[in-house]
Amino acid sequence: MVVLSGRARAATARCGRCQQRSGRVHGRYQRRLRDVAIAGTALLLEVQVRRSRCENTGCPAKTFAEQIDGLTAPHARLTPGLRGMLTQIGLALAGRAGSRLASVIGAPAGRDTLLRLVKALPDPLMPPITVLGVDDFAFRRGRHYGTVLIDMISHRPVDMFDGRDGASLATWLRQHPEVEVICRDRAGGYGEGARTGAPDAVQVADRFHLWQNLGQAVEKTVNAHRSRLVAPAPPPADDTMPAEVQPLPEKKIVTRLREHHVAVHGLAAQGLNKSAIGRKLGLHRATVRKYLNATSVAELTVVTEQRAHLVDDYVAYLHQRWNEGERNATGLFREIKQQGYPGGELAVQRYLRRFRKGLGHAPRPGPKPSSVRQVTSWIMTHPDDLDPRNTAKLREVRNRDRDLNRLVQHVRAFAVMMTGRHGERLDAWITAVEHDTLTPLAGFARNLRRDLDAVRNGLTLPHSSGPVEGNINRIKMIKRQMFGRAGLDLLRKRVLLTR
Repeated sequence: MVVLSGRARAATARCGRCQQRSGRVHGRYQRRLRDVAIAGTALLLEVQVRRSRCENTGCPAKTFAEQIDGLTAPHARLTPGLRGMLTQIGLALAGRAGSRLASVIGAPAGRDTLLRLVKALPDPLMPPITVLGVDDFAFRRGRHYGTVLIDMISHRPVDMFDGRDGASLATWLRQHPEVEVICRDRAGGYGEGARTGAPDAVQVADRFHLWQNLGQAVEKTVNAHRSRLVAPAPPPADDTMPAEVQPLPEKKIVTRLREHHVAVHGLAAQGLNKSAIGRKLGLHRATVRKYLNATSVAELTVVTEQRAHLVDDYVAYLHQRWNEGERNATGLFREIKQQGYPGGELAVQRYLRRFRKGLGHAPRPGPKPSSVRQVTSWIMTHPDDLDPRNTAKLREVRNRDRDLNRLVQHVRAFAVMMTGRHGERLDAWITAVEHDTLTPLAGFARNLRRDLDAVRNGLTLPHSSGPVEGNINRIKMIKRQMFGRAGLDLLRKRVLLTR
């Protein structure tokens, strides 16, 4: 540690109460101040300070301690330079990590000191906000949420508060009558709060959430037509069939889903509620609700049975070689490896293991249907950005099913309306979808009518919630940096003040 000693050279000192200068010295004492390190070595300043008598008879202070501008402050043990540096470290790294960095650069400070410096900072001054972004963030996902407000002009957060109800937002908006545009998602609480707190402001529904909600409706529609995704099996090359065909064994997860589905519906038929069924079967209440909402086992097993695997493209060849008598998994792996198989040998061994128990031939594999998520992804992707192979597969699906063909047409019409900002076409699009037979998509269209003005503004005006989502990601990073232990007061300071 480097120690420097010194004293003030001025003949007089200024009183901190009345600001009048005085040259009458009452006494002297030594102050010890930590300053910014020199070449990584801690620096301690020993300053001889005078205590003077105030010559202003009207001042309530009889004596006062001398303060040196830019170096000392009342009751401070840190110089302004070191205090500012530690404050910035606390803003950037919070307590534990900031304390470690401060020790490395020669300015050791405890984590509580850093957090106290951050909490003592005043809120930043904000200009009048005309375009406001609103969204929620999770303190603890699924349990505790808060609200963040963003200035859409500067893309900077302006405030945070606990909860995500409309009443809190309405109270904040009444204190800021200059807000003209409010960008939000389609949550009902924020919409009601915006109407109550700023009735003259224009509400804009975010296009990203509109597209996300549309994608969810498309996935439900495709799932309802999943039986039509598979192409008819091609006729066999010859009429000769194996004497004995060994069927593919059912996966353990499919068996478990089937058994649970039967058990849950059986207990529900006896009059038991979801909680009682869950206790009896050892299932979570949400899992029980999932089984009860499924009208058939196929709705539960479709994701598992359609899950893609690296071996899928080589199943036909593996079955052919197995039926020809080849039982060496390593040899079969080498053969498909020459055909471009990108996976490992263990996956091939696991697939062939199902045929090693018992005698008989492997079944002739039929065409594997595209998964619901794959088809949904093809529908939600711009045709120019779609891979030629996926374009051909989507064309086959559209030719095979008229309902899915109309679904693609509706989605592409909405995409053109959204990207081109043709909000005037929204009413016609909703009417056309409502008169169609695609139930999930019609439900999405009816839901748009509940927030029609905000949705139309979102499809017309240039405002979007992109900056809001970016700040939500930054909040998540700050929360993870503090291991989720930060209270609202500390989190708010770091979010509002960190650059």
